[in-house]
Amino acid sequence: MRSRWTPNFLIAITATGAIAAGELPEFYRRVDQIVWVVQDLDQTWRQAQKLPFVQMSDWTEVWLPASTFRGQPASGQLRVALGWFADTRTVWIQPLDGQNAFREFAQRHGSGIFSLMHRVKDETELDKELERLASQGVSVLQEVSWQGSARKFRYVWLDTESQGKYVLGLFWASGEDPGAESLPPSPQHRIAQYAFVVRDLEPVSAYWARLGFPAMTYTQTPLRDRLYRGQPADFEMRLGWQRHGQVPYEWILSLRGPDIYREHLERHGEGVHHLAFQVDDMDQAIAEWEKAGFPVIMSGAWGQKDQPGSGRFAYVDAERLGGIAIELLWNYRGK
Repeated sequence: MRSRWTPNFLIAITATGAIAAGELPEFYRRVDQIVWVVQDLDQTWRQAQKLPFVQMSDWTEVWLPASTFRGQPASGQLRVALGWFADTRTVWIQPLDGQNAFREFAQRHGSGIFSLMHRVKDETELDKELERLASQGVSVLQEVSWQGSARKFRYVWLDTESQGKYVLGLFWASGEDPGAESLPPSPQHRIAQYAFVVRDLEPVSAYWARLGFPAMTYTQTPLRDRLYRGQPADFEMRLGWQRHGQVPYEWILSLRGPDIYREHLERHGEGVHHLAFQVDDMDQAIAEWEKAGFPVIMSGAWGQKDQPGSGRFAYVDAERLGGIAIELLWNYRGK
C-alpha cells in the first residue's frame, strides 16, 4: 500500500569510561521502538492485517534525510510504514537502494528485526551516552537527523551487531510527538520477551557486560511433550537471560536439533529470533493464530504437568510477517 510522502514521516518514527554494573542509564529499561527491516513491505502489510494487535499504516516512499553511514554520507530510497506491534511502537522499512545500514542488513539477513531503540530525554544525554560507548570502542553505524521549524530529531544506530548480535539504537526528539495521541490497537497484548538466537552465549554476554549491561544468567530446563513441525522431537537448548529492562532478553543456544533455532541461523544468521506473548489459554491461542494463517512449528512444556512451576510454549510461523517467529507462553496458575 502506498501513500503520499510528507516530511513528518520520520518525525513519527521517533523516537565516559566503563559504567558500573547496575548503573545503566534509566532509558535502557524500556524499548521504545522496534525497527524492522523487511524485503517485501506489501507482504508484511497483508500479514499484519490478520492480527488484531498490529496497527500498521500504508507505506510511504522516502529518501533518507541528512544521514551518515559508517562515517560517510548515506544514501537510499526506502519504503516505510509506521504503527504498533502489540504495546510497542514499530517502524517497518523496506530498503530499495543506496548505501545505508538498512540495505546492508537486508543483504546479510533478509527480513528481520534490525534494532531495538531507546529514547533519551535530551540531546545532551544522547551525546554523553555516545561518548561513553565510543570510549568502549563502539562506533556509530548510522545516524539520521532532521530539523523543522518546530521539531528536531536524531536517530543513532550503534555498530554493535557483529559482537552483540543486534543493532542498539538511541534517539532523541524535541517538541511534541505527533504520534503521542496514538494508542496500541490492543492494550492487553504486551511483548513479554525479546529473544535472540546465537552460536555461542558467553562472548555475547561478555560484550554487553563490557558496555555496562548485566552479564547473562544461564538456565537449561528439562523439557517434555516436544514437537517439531508436528513430529515428536528431542531438541534441547541452553538459555542466557538479561533482565535490565521491563521486558527480559532471552538468548538461545541450540544444543541439539533439529529445531527452529537452527533453521533461523541457516536462513537469517544470528539475531532476533522471536517476540513472545503470555497467554491465558494456550489451546485457544494456538487455534486463533492458526485460523489467521500462522501455524505452530515447534512446541513443548516444562515442569510436572498441572503442577506449580509448570508451563507450555508454542512457536508460530511468522516468517512472512518479517523473518521471525512468535512464541506463546502459558504458565500453570492452579485450578
